[in-house]
Amino acid sequence: MIRYSVVCPDGHEFDGWFRSSEDFDAQATRHLIECPVCGKTDVRKAIMAPAVGGSRKAHGAAPPEPAVTAEPAERPAAPPDIGVDPRAQAMLDALRTYRDKMLENSTNVGPRFAEEARKMHVGETEKKGIHGQATREEAEALLEEGIPVAPLPILPEDYN
Repeated sequence: MIRYSVVCPDGHEFDGWFRSSEDFDAQATRHLIECPVCGKTDVRKAIMAPAVGGSRKAHGAAPPEPAVTAEPAERPAAPPDIGVDPRAQAMLDALRTYRDKMLENSTNVGPRFAEEARKMHVGETEKKGIHGQATREEAEALLEEGIPVAPLPILPEDYN
């Protein structure tokens, strides 16, 4: 899976997970990638910095599984500001706002996420914003079927 930063014509940036660059291109051409803020489907890849760093395997840690759409069981308060770089703090604040807005404007379907997304995709139920839990395999299958899914941002307090 490849994570791309995606941008709509209005400048809203969001992340999307794709099987390959060709998968992104195919979905973008078919207008299957939708901006979670404004709903526009005329999107493109945003400029991204490459992920550079040491191998996690070298340190004995497995890479984390990306969350498809997950909601913390209980939202803890944001950690106190302990001298964090203001740019990093601003980015975390923006991610919190983005995630809160997505959760506020969607319905939690819990572990039925994949099932409900398919029903909406084929027109069995009304299309609306949903969030819930899905395994990596379920998310990959949804993407292969042309059903757009995106992970909610994971924030530092989610690990506490």
